[in-house]
Amino acid sequence: MKGNTRARGGKPELELVRGNITRQDGFDAVVNAANAELLPGGGVAGAIHRAAGPALAAESAQHAPIRPGQAVMTGAFDLPNRHVIHCLGPVYGIDNPADELLAACYRNALELADMHRLESVAFPAISTGAFGYPMKDAAEIALRTVREVMPSLSTVRPRAVHPAR
Repeated sequence: MKGNTRARGGKPELELVRGNITRQDGFDAVVNAANAELLPGGGVAGAIHRAAGPALAAESAQHAPIRPGQAVMTGAFDLPNRHVIHCLGPVYGIDNPADELLAACYRNALELADMHRLESVAFPAISTGAFGYPMKDAAEIALRTVREVMPSLSTVRPRAVHPAR
C-alpha cells in the first residue's frame, strides 16, 4: 500500500487500496463502520475497537448515540493513526433513503476530517457487511460522493481502503 496521493493537473486523485483497516499507518484517520451506540460489536467496528484498545470504547461512549449518516471523531489510541472517525451507515432495506444516508457517511466523515485539518482518511466499505448493502451499489455511492466532495476539501486528500477478504 502506498501512502502518497498522486495529483494530475493539480487536482488530487482518489487512491483505492485493499488492506486491513486497523493497519493503515500513513493515514491521519481511519473510518469506523460504527453502530449507533459506538460499541465494539463485530465486523469493522469490532476489529477497530480490538486494535485500538478499551480507551476507544470509553471515549466513543461520550458521542453516542449517532444517527445514520452522522460522523463523530475520537482518538485512535493503539491504532497507528491519530484519529478514528465513526460513521453509522444505513441498514439496507430498513434505513431510507439508504443511498442518501450512505453518501452522508462519506461526506460527513471527509468534512469532519477537513475541519480538523487532517490530510488523509482511510475508509472501509461502509454498510456492506452485517448492514447488508450490496457491495457494487455501495462502492458506486462511495466513489461518487468522495469525488463530489474532494474539490471542496482544503486539507484532506482522501484514499479509500477496501478491507481484505
